[in-house]
Amino acid sequence: MMIYRLLHLFVQIISRIPFRAGQFCGRMLGRLFAMITMRRTRISLNNLRRVFGNHLDGDEIIRLKRKVAMHFGQMLFETPHILRLNSANLDKYVFFENEENFLKAISKKRGGFVLTAHFGNWELMSAVLAFSFPINSPAVVVRPIDFLAADLLIRDLRSRFGTKIIPKQHAIRSVMKAVKENRIVGILLDQNVDWYEGVFVPFLGQPACTNKGLALMALKTKAPVIPVFSVREADGRYRIIFEKEIDLIRTGNKIRDIEENTALFTEIIEKYVRQYPDQWLWFHERWKTKPFCRLSDTGDMKYVESKRK
Repeated sequence: MMIYRLLHLFVQIISRIPFRAGQFCGRMLGRLFAMITMRRTRISLNNLRRVFGNHLDGDEIIRLKRKVAMHFGQMLFETPHILRLNSANLDKYVFFENEENFLKAISKKRGGFVLTAHFGNWELMSAVLAFSFPINSPAVVVRPIDFLAADLLIRDLRSRFGTKIIPKQHAIRSVMKAVKENRIVGILLDQNVDWYEGVFVPFLGQPACTNKGLALMALKTKAPVIPVFSVREADGRYRIIFEKEIDLIRTGNKIRDIEENTALFTEIIEKYVRQYPDQWLWFHERWKTKPFCRLSDTGDMKYVESKRK
């Protein structure tokens, strides 16, 4: 496929740009992107106003929107360096914090889940985990990109060190199989889902419909759930933070356990977003699904709560 080959060549060229120089180019590109009025920039601005409107004035929110765009501009130049990643240059890109938490969890040999989000540089982090730790063919759940050539290219990067790609649609069976085979599965739990796929939990002060699959699978398999996040530091490297395995809530009530553990997972993600708001994916319509629906067959304005499954 000609388009794929051209994209692959483009990524190879970017990977040869020195890491810090590429980050500078990315910041400049992000500044330009932030100035363009388009759907994604409008979404990011609306989301930032929704969350920080009572704490930041208009100019501060605009500056934060620009920093968000600059972060993702840098990601565009950082991620191709997965092609260059090796044991000799690893510390040029990342350093680890509390990796003993991760090693302790995977030593149980029950598989496991990495809880993370579209935060920092999750693509680089995923490659580093597969490269650096004794993981049995890790896997990651992703939504395929609509543009086939770009999807094939990203799949190549994601699977460079043996990571298995599990499409998000109908993923539970494949994930359960992977965990049974003692694999570590990465789950990005910060995106909107339809009401029948998730439960509504607090996120950044708003009810957010969040996928219930991780809570359901973790409770069923008893595999450890380890929060792992990457944070860009002042020197341009990423600090990869391994938190302790989460103690799951088990009350004996299945519905309650799913809801409370999903809320617990989301609370952990929120902690990082609030601390480093410029490093999260604000371009996504996180609160698109509402916790109520309008009764269209009546003339009044009554609302009912959506049924949770």
